[in-house]
Amino acid sequence: MKLEDINSRTKDAVDYLVHSLESGHSEVLTQYLGAMARFHTYSFGNVMLIARQKPDATNVAGIRTWNSLGRFVKRGEKGILILAPMVGYRRSRLDEVATDIDTENAADERKAALIGFRAVYVFDISQTEGKELPTLTEVHGDVSGYRERLFEFVQSKGVELNYSERIAPAKGLSHGGKITLLSGMQTAEEFSTLVHEIGHEMLHRGDRRTLTTKQVRETEAEAVAFVVCQAVGLQTGTVIAGLHPALAWRRQSLARKSESRSADCCRDSGRNQPEAGRGPGIRA
Repeated sequence: MKLEDINSRTKDAVDYLVHSLESGHSEVLTQYLGAMARFHTYSFGNVMLIARQKPDATNVAGIRTWNSLGRFVKRGEKGILILAPMVGYRRSRLDEVATDIDTENAADERKAALIGFRAVYVFDISQTEGKELPTLTEVHGDVSGYRERLFEFVQSKGVELNYSERIAPAKGLSHGGKITLLSGMQTAEEFSTLVHEIGHEMLHRGDRRTLTTKQVRETEAEAVAFVVCQAVGLQTGTVIAGLHPALAWRRQSLARKSESRSADCCRDSGRNQPEAGRGPGIRA
């Protein structure tokens, strides 16, 4: 699909919202706001595209991801067009200079960089059939003492913590130096959610956010939450590998990053990491 066609689709979605509001159809705004709440990690443009094409979408993914989860797109279903980042590799100018003068220490590693976007098609879970996805599970246990230490750890990182009922159904949101948690959660669930969100703050700010997919970011944050929760004795849910088998190719990188951030949180929460051999898990 040409760039002009993509821009036209995005503009059409925005124009449709504006025209609907001018015509007094406030339910269209409600649909768009609902899409923003469900897909808060997506760009504004992609939220508009999803809401315009399938307002009732709740969980979208590419066909390969659905297949890897044991689900398959139903015959006759039409894909939802969104934009996906294209990541390329560029040599830094310092590397080029080092290579030109033929030094023994000339760097040979290329640096990943965002080079543009491309059109891709995703499908909502309602457009698929097959295996049931893992259900949401609650976190149980006593976080006495650790909760206060976690709050201190978050503050030490310069992250502002707030509570709100308006973010429901989300339990937590992380947005560039600020974390918002859903009001009224049980202390164990609050603890687990806060660890998840501080994991985002430590792992997914700056350039790296544009170089990773939503699934990678969520799985890394859940890995951090699982390890820390296990370390303080909380009972968590299902296994990460079972929810996102499509991430198997990133397993080593994910393990290294989540292990490092988990260690930071565990130390500041007052206990060591869990013993080796305890498998990773996920709350959702």
